[in-house]
Amino acid sequence: MLADVQSFVWGAPLIILLVGTGVYLTLLLRGIQFRQLKHSLWLALIKRREEGAEGDISHFQALMTALAATVGTGNIVGVATAIAAGGPGALFWMWMTGLVGMATKYSEAVLGVRFRETDARGEKSGGPMYYLENGIRWGGVGKLLAVLFAVFASIAAFGIGNGVQSQAVADALNRSFALPHWLTGLVVAACVGAVILGGIKSIGRFTAVFVPMMIVLYMGAAGLVILLNIGQVPEALRLVFQGAFTPMAAGGGAIGYTVAQAVRFGVARGVFSNESGLGTGGIAAAAAQTNEPVRQAMVSMTQTFIDTIVVCSFTGLAILSTGSWTSGLDGANLTQQAFSTGLPGEAGGVIVAVCLSFFAFSTMLGWSYYGERNLEYLIGVKAIFPYRLAFVSVIAVAAVAKLDVVWLLSDIMNALMAFPNLIGLLLLSGIVWRETRSYFSRHPLE
Repeated sequence: MLADVQSFVWGAPLIILLVGTGVYLTLLLRGIQFRQLKHSLWLALIKRREEGAEGDISHFQALMTALAATVGTGNIVGVATAIAAGGPGALFWMWMTGLVGMATKYSEAVLGVRFRETDARGEKSGGPMYYLENGIRWGGVGKLLAVLFAVFASIAAFGIGNGVQSQAVADALNRSFALPHWLTGLVVAACVGAVILGGIKSIGRFTAVFVPMMIVLYMGAAGLVILLNIGQVPEALRLVFQGAFTPMAAGGGAIGYTVAQAVRFGVARGVFSNESGLGTGGIAAAAAQTNEPVRQAMVSMTQTFIDTIVVCSFTGLAILSTGSWTSGLDGANLTQQAFSTGLPGEAGGVIVAVCLSFFAFSTMLGWSYYGERNLEYLIGVKAIFPYRLAFVSVIAVAAVAKLDVVWLLSDIMNALMAFPNLIGLLLLSGIVWRETRSYFSRHPLE
């Protein structure tokens, strides 16, 4: 039943809408993700903050919070699942989703900052629920889309935000260290609770230190796997481009991969990983200390670049260059197989388990904030503390749940979030264009 729903919502209409919106925004903004990438990385990683601006956290902390939410199991489990289900060509469509998704993420952040509000606690709140309601004033259409988004996002926080993550950590640590699932769930829940009870400022401070460390650790290990199999990289890349446009024989199996499978799983897992089109980028951006929506948007779009074009590529090339994609394994098992094949001894499997735990932990932090902001929009600040308790509780419970059910529910909620947000982005694209034109007319050298 859930599999049928997932196949329906992730059918051609949503894929066309996701990719089409990204392509449209790329053309409208004249490829801003390519023209301004260098400057955007400088703003995000070197300058890091905008002194004297309104907001709760710095540019860098906002970026790290967004990266915390997106650099998660999608980068380890999601990439492996995409390749196992769609073949090597799925990696190509993940790249395409990431490249055009940078323009989508940019637009979400522009609108997130442009329409943000100050809540009852004096903190900045923004995202699709605010720009849909306040930006679209056509007979209540904007309000309807905003409520739908907030409802779907609040539910999704318990799937993509903690259920999938908790379960993936429990499975990985059980395989590598024989830790009971329930024990992992309790420990992770306690650690997440210790951070999120302090709100966005606590999350921002923690992720600013933790996220760069975990990304460097993982990329270093994956880079070593690729380096030790460098002779197979050209063949891996050939498989990626071939599988993106032509059917392929499945590795070690009788049933092959179709182009439709490559596109479907590449786009779905790409969106799961970088969240471009889901609207979450606008929520994190709205908390940033900035007086310029475009400046924060340039910082925000680097998140998609780092997540999909960089980190996911390392995972995909490690799986393909070691030949592990033909093993018949899936998910974290496939990535662990690649690292175990590429690195000596038992180091590979242990590194994947540790990195997966770090990635999932950070994702829970980011998504706890996203869910909180959406529930606050629907109910008010009174819902925040009970929500945090519920979020932490689900982490403990999800560690012993079934993986397939949680993945399916997460995919469905992602799709339902994307529809109202993408419709809003298309309707509000004129505002994004005017904000962008205004900014660069005042800052012509950027």
